[in-house]
Amino acid sequence: MFRKLIALGCLVACNAFAASYDLPPEGSNIVGRMQYHKVVQGETIAEIAKKYDVGFLSLMAANKGIDPFLPEADYVLTIPTQIILPNVEREGVVINLAELRLYYFPQDSDIVHIFPVGIGRIGRDTPTMVTSISQKRPNPTWTPPASIRREYLAKGIELPAVVQSGPDNPLGEYALRLAYGNGEYLIHGTNKDFGIGLRVSAGCIRMDPKDIEWLFPNVKRGEKVRIIDEPVKMSLEPDRSVFVEAHEPLTRSDGSKKAMDIPLELSWWLEEFSHSDSKVKATIAAQNGFPVEVTAPR
Repeated sequence: MFRKLIALGCLVACNAFAASYDLPPEGSNIVGRMQYHKVVQGETIAEIAKKYDVGFLSLMAANKGIDPFLPEADYVLTIPTQIILPNVEREGVVINLAELRLYYFPQDSDIVHIFPVGIGRIGRDTPTMVTSISQKRPNPTWTPPASIRREYLAKGIELPAVVQSGPDNPLGEYALRLAYGNGEYLIHGTNKDFGIGLRVSAGCIRMDPKDIEWLFPNVKRGEKVRIIDEPVKMSLEPDRSVFVEAHEPLTRSDGSKKAMDIPLELSWWLEEFSHSDSKVKATIAAQNGFPVEVTAPR
């Protein structure tokens, strides 16, 4: 009953939903609550996503068929602010590419902070990795690699060897360098009001300026960073109900996509208690990006 009451939520038209969530009680993996937004004439999906600090594609996935530029006035949108935590150690920074979200688990805290992010576009895929933050740079300069300079030149734009900090710098006001590889991957801000919750970068992790402004002073140099690609998440709750959250799998540069399989642990559980997997399969096929109860409490 508790989970059902949370899922009902309420119609809201308030300030942005906080990016901070209490960690769930032991045995649960679900944080937050679903919200709903009544569209005001003239609002766009991008504006509403920014208001609630959710990704553009996440909001579109939760509201299939909605017009991103002119959603119908008075239409009630589902805001995906109830989330299943990824099945990894709750430590440091965790980025799930499939859901275009960044999770920050501060040390010795019972809070998780969740933000939408932009990631690498097809052909510039952000790799999965386990690494750490090697450098923190306020007001960063940008040294575009030769491949990026060629891309811009093909569009008639000649980039300088080094782009100084300021309003023309695409890294924004803050950058966190990752130790992976040669240090070419960053978590950074942006000077454009576009691209959060989309695949638009050259491989780096892009955050909304207000989000990176919060994250930058809170993370530490050397803090663990884990980047995963898990389009299907599940939670077996203490009341024995099961929730599944499915996202559209990323298309990689070779054209492949990760298989949308039922998690093995869930398959075993369904078999053990003689549950049908039909609702699980339907949830995975729908790829709505929010938790769906696939079996009722026992």
